[in-house]
Amino acid sequence: MTQVTPTRAAARAPARPSTVNPVEVKDLTKQFDEQVVVDRVSFDITPGTVFGFIGPSGSGKTTTVRMLTGIYHPTSGTSKVLGRSPAMFTRQDRERIGYMPQQTVLYPDLSVWENLSFAAAIYGVGFGRSKRMKQLLEFVELSALRRQRLGRLSGGEQRRLSLATTLVHRPDLIFLDEPTTGLDPILRKKFWDYFRNLKDSGITLFVTTQYVSDATYCDLVGMMVEGRLVALDTPEGLRRRALGGEVVILRALNAIHHQHIQSLTSLPFVKKAERYGENEIHITVTDAPTAIPALVTWGKQNGLSVETVQEYLPPYDDVFVALIRKETHNG
Repeated sequence: MTQVTPTRAAARAPARPSTVNPVEVKDLTKQFDEQVVVDRVSFDITPGTVFGFIGPSGSGKTTTVRMLTGIYHPTSGTSKVLGRSPAMFTRQDRERIGYMPQQTVLYPDLSVWENLSFAAAIYGVGFGRSKRMKQLLEFVELSALRRQRLGRLSGGEQRRLSLATTLVHRPDLIFLDEPTTGLDPILRKKFWDYFRNLKDSGITLFVTTQYVSDATYCDLVGMMVEGRLVALDTPEGLRRRALGGEVVILRALNAIHHQHIQSLTSLPFVKKAERYGENEIHITVTDAPTAIPALVTWGKQNGLSVETVQEYLPPYDDVFVALIRKETHNG
């Protein structure tokens, strides 16, 4: 697979500065008949943020996006997108928004190039359209298939073309609903690299995903479960919430005893200490970088030959499970 790095021109010129939050949501609720699909969801997204909306299938992510893009009307609650209610969008408002739905809405009988050109025409892309289209097709690795009919592309290739059509008009705010579903890990990583490139030029991205590990690429993460927003924080903030702080693993060359645990828990920066086997302790602290040298000193003072002391960063799948357990327990 050819490695392609998108140029700054392929991303766009910097977006115009704005003091208005691109997305503001307050108690947003959507009910179909007797079923509440989105339940009093509230959050704000600041300009130039990559917002990850993470949760399993059926958790209400797509329904939320459809309310924010004006496809659905909420049952209750309010939202503002680019400073305006989606129900009041003008054509100019919609031209500032890109939306990539889960299912392709392109034309199977048109070629890759024709589909992209059609999308560009709808959004009024004029001067430099051909150059822009070539750059995007190069990025999504469809240049060699530009004359191929969409209906003959694989599912992953169709997703890549959908992304290109979403970006062709250089929107200020982009909604991407499960954009990396069905893509191989290399291309998934490339998509996220490009999303960060767009963010660096001032664009705001709202990305829904079932891949919990995608949280690491985001500036702010909302976790949805059964229509409810169970967590809203930075990726590191989510880890702290799930673990009750930051976790440091201390391994010693000699045995760790009960008195060592008692001594550790008396330290002001230690929240919890648990022994794993004879030679390892998992220590929950308020701040790992400052705790690590202090723990090395503590080991020397307490007769432990410390082998390693390092911060533990659990995978986000584990963080998600821990947060769900906390939510269930609190509920």
